[in-house]
Amino acid sequence: MTWVIIGLGNPDEEYARTRHNAGRMAVQKFAQKHGLSEWKEEPKAKSFIARGLVGKEITVAVVPNTYMNKTGSAAAHYIKSVKAAEKLVAVYDELDLPLGTIKISFDRGSGGHKGIESISTALKTKRFVRIRIGISREGKDGAAKKPQGDADVEKYILGEFKADEMEQLKGIFKRVSEALECIVTEGREIAMNRFN
Repeated sequence: MTWVIIGLGNPDEEYARTRHNAGRMAVQKFAQKHGLSEWKEEPKAKSFIARGLVGKEITVAVVPNTYMNKTGSAAAHYIKSVKAAEKLVAVYDELDLPLGTIKISFDRGSGGHKGIESISTALKTKRFVRIRIGISREGKDGAAKKPQGDADVEKYILGEFKADEMEQLKGIFKRVSEALECIVTEGREIAMNRFN
């Protein structure tokens, strides 16, 4: 069975470097690092895809051409059963984690993330792997220092990463790529123990 790795984000160039596109950027870096095929548009899936082997596992990297809250349609194109959903990994931004942190989970709720809600609704299951990439500033206690209020949250997540954050993302994307490789080749439990 094929692994499907979907990077959540918004498709337009104006969003390319925004915090909300951290998952999309991470999957693009993963595909590049692992020598997956060139990105190819898949109109029926409303996505760009890159295919190849990660270890011995057939893997499809997906970056949807839909906005975040419509991501489920792209996932549903590749995932046709609840069992197949267990080989889906959604990579996305997380306000509840500080920048520099990643967290792997399985069979969890959306935490209010519209992209994850869209996938869960389209697939009729929560039984898929998630890699959350922290995007919040770090407070004095080491916890995420999130913006308050809907307007501030929207402004923050749709804001571009600053230059120093972009530099920090290189290491984060390397770690996400290693975590994805571990999930695909060794399994989600081992990956959770190693990377959480």
